[in-house]
Amino acid sequence: MTRIFSRRVVPAGAVLLLLALLPMGAQLAGMPYAVNVATRFLIYGLVAVSLDLVLGYGAMVSFGHAMFFGTGGYIAAIAAHHALEGLPLLGWQGSLQALLVWPLALLLCGVLGAVVGALALRTRGVQFIMITLAFGQMVYFILMSLQVYGGDDGLLMSQRNVLPFIDLENPESFYYLCLIILVAWTAVCALITASRFGMVLQALRQSERRVVNLGAAPTPYRLLAFVWSAIGTGLAGILWANYAGLVTPDMAAWTKSGEFMAMVILGGVGTLLGPIGGAAVFLGLEQLLTSWTEHWMLVMGPILVLIALLGRRGLFGRWLGGRHGD
Repeated sequence: MTRIFSRRVVPAGAVLLLLALLPMGAQLAGMPYAVNVATRFLIYGLVAVSLDLVLGYGAMVSFGHAMFFGTGGYIAAIAAHHALEGLPLLGWQGSLQALLVWPLALLLCGVLGAVVGALALRTRGVQFIMITLAFGQMVYFILMSLQVYGGDDGLLMSQRNVLPFIDLENPESFYYLCLIILVAWTAVCALITASRFGMVLQALRQSERRVVNLGAAPTPYRLLAFVWSAIGTGLAGILWANYAGLVTPDMAAWTKSGEFMAMVILGGVGTLLGPIGGAAVFLGLEQLLTSWTEHWMLVMGPILVLIALLGRRGLFGRWLGGRHGD
């Protein structure tokens, strides 16, 4: 117990303290842009944790998770667009109210996740990957075809959503909101993985036949995990739309799903905390390499392959003691 505490809780608490103090440190150092950079990391960290739930604990390799990222972002941006332009959508005037728009977006992401998951879980292995990829590309091309919302140019979100008592237009307030959401979501996912539900999910990864022989039906467990992961990824999409002030079809592209997958593998599959670190490393490398060359993916690719070959548990998996990454 002490070993687990020292390996996970203490380092995580130290990192959390640093993140909490980051805006103050950025101001003192004369680097206010660091808050925006860190906000981007927090949003992608939320995606990585959500994807790790299905990839690391449920052994479901989804190459379509970007569809939920794009769906959440587009719903928030479309609602804001109609509210600001005064153009009704099916009789609805749109809204900037986060307490109205965000639950609606998450509900739709959950429904989409249920539909995709129900169909994809009829298969296994490569077929599962291809179905999630196909649905992801379907959503991508649907967003591309929405000319009223900018088509392949995307849609501007000129004003952020409104939350009571929180000014989301303030970069520091928005940063702390993203931090709180990431911490809360990670804590909930940790509780899920430690619960009976999570144990069954992990047992299914090891031996589906054994779980079936014990009387548990695999599909409902996997489907619920897939839906929950879709909701978390959709929430990250909402935050991204507010952060960037722009949504584009590329948010739902298969290449974006590949980036999410790389973050999880980099950090350590099946550790929850590892993928957050993986997101930070991926974004840091991206920032560094793009300053050197526009063909940064040609350099990033071999780095990711090298890490995958040398460390089966990723950069942080062994340190975090994640047995599920094996």
